[in-house]
Amino acid sequence: MRSFVLRARSTPVDGAALLASVGSGAHSEILAHVLMNALFTAQSHRPGVVVHLVLEKTADYSRTISFHSDELGELGGFHEHALLGTIAHALDASRGMGKEECRAVAAGITVRTTSFEKLLAELAADHPLFVMDRKGKALGAQEFPGNPCFILTDHLPMPKNSAHGLARLGATRISLGPRMLFASQCVVLIHHALDCRERAPSGA
Repeated sequence: MRSFVLRARSTPVDGAALLASVGSGAHSEILAHVLMNALFTAQSHRPGVVVHLVLEKTADYSRTISFHSDELGELGGFHEHALLGTIAHALDASRGMGKEECRAVAAGITVRTTSFEKLLAELAADHPLFVMDRKGKALGAQEFPGNPCFILTDHLPMPKNSAHGLARLGATRISLGPRMLFASQCVVLIHHALDCRERAPSGA
């Protein structure tokens, strides 16, 4: 199982506002691009992948929308418009929820009113955590035991206090090279590296 967490600090938690923010400074389209590259291969879903989108621009509670590839039904397509519509639908389903509530939205999709910090504390219990950092260990030199969870951000860097919190949870910093990449590009490189390791013969 591979998990990805995308922290979207500037993305609104209202469905209509999210759709209206596409192409603006909020860069909400990043969410669709991450989903596309994390969940899909040519003509199929990737097995064993979970994606958590944490949207934080809100007056009440952050929304964590989770996609489980092994349980997903039809999403109406894997293009940007369809995926953003699915995210907006999940946000609409979260209206009126109190703190730390969870609702099923569709097959393989849930929405929770939980924070980035709370989500990672839960994931750390049974997932080794890896956070993108240009000064971290090179991806190719890092081992990924168990069910790795990769932590990404939108165009806004991770705040220093969050970086300290990740360190306390034992998160390992990994690098994908000297250039800052889009989160969706990071997902492709991570999948490729792990796919190659799974295909390599024992002892290679």
